[in-house]
Amino acid sequence: MLSTASAEVVRATLPVVRAHAVEITGEFYSSMFAAHPDLLDLFNQGNQADGRQQLALASAVAGFAEHLVSEAGDDTAPFDRVAERIAHKHVSLGIRAEQYPIVGHHLLNAVGTVLGAAVTPEVFAAWHEVYWLLACRLIAAEARLYERGDLDPARLWRRWRVAKRLDEAVDVVSFTLVPDDGAAVPDFLPGQYVSVAVDLPDGRRQPRQYSLSHGPGRGSLRITVRRVRGHDGAPDGVVSNHLHDHVTEDQVLLLGPPAGETTLDIGDGPVLLISAGIGITPMAAMLDHLARTQPTRRIVLAHADRSPAQHALRRECAQIASGLGEVDELYWYENDHDDRSRSGLMDVDVLPLTPGTTAYLCGPLPFMHKIRDGLVRRGLAAERVHYEVFGPGMLD
Repeated sequence: MLSTASAEVVRATLPVVRAHAVEITGEFYSSMFAAHPDLLDLFNQGNQADGRQQLALASAVAGFAEHLVSEAGDDTAPFDRVAERIAHKHVSLGIRAEQYPIVGHHLLNAVGTVLGAAVTPEVFAAWHEVYWLLACRLIAAEARLYERGDLDPARLWRRWRVAKRLDEAVDVVSFTLVPDDGAAVPDFLPGQYVSVAVDLPDGRRQPRQYSLSHGPGRGSLRITVRRVRGHDGAPDGVVSNHLHDHVTEDQVLLLGPPAGETTLDIGDGPVLLISAGIGITPMAAMLDHLARTQPTRRIVLAHADRSPAQHALRRECAQIASGLGEVDELYWYENDHDDRSRSGLMDVDVLPLTPGTTAYLCGPLPFMHKIRDGLVRRGLAAERVHYEVFGPGMLD
């Protein structure tokens, strides 16, 4: 818990820190990368360029501080989901405990740079305490994940060979991967992702996270990648385009370990799998696993996309669903819908809900906000709605 003296200071200064949080995190990243350019390899520079990473860090730190000084500050539950998500992301990239002092140094210095004379020794000490409470919490969570997976963060990345490349839909390709050294494929849970690090032509190494798109137990891992095309002035996705244009069968990619907290539960109640766009990938893995382990479980597969031609893994999911005992497939397309789908955007009121349903969501943040709110409005308990967030965004 935050000390009483620090809690008073944080409570008083939180509004101004929150108001300048993005400016602070922007200054933080700039100074840290200047002093430690090696850390550039761990951060998505696309998210840096458009400000999403700065906003995510600002939201996480301010949210944690607000949690600490709330009346229920001794109840850690409200921040648990965010902390777990961050810890899994860090483990997928090999973040190490000794890197936290570097982050803390530059983050707190950025607070002083942006806020100037307002940062008295008391203010600095209070926010120093906030940072290290958060850091220690994440370090402990990450240590447990490393131990559970028998992972060494200093030697995290493994070489994987592309055993198969398959065009799935317009601008979507799947890569089936096997260990290049012939070692065992690590176990994983349906819904998890891996980090993929690529060496770009300009010499940079860039990581991205991609959901595993088939279930465990197949002797391989598979990622399904949508080519990110820039629009409204935004650039094309550097890594997705590199994978599409340059990675072929028998080439080698560097992968981190499977990670991610949004995974299929082990119960036997009804399952509602909801996705939009490339958010189909973790749902495909869950469906694949359910078909192999619980083929009689009640399943609803609901997906929204631009058109049938852009719907990745549609044929595969339909084939899997055809062999299940109790499954509904519902598709929505904004353009060119067919006789097996509806036109327009997904209508949450059409989704079948039965008692005991657990829902899983993956897609753009606005889509998940809308669907989650609709499910809760229809009576599904919020704790039974799980979601995967791409990139640095937060749904909470």
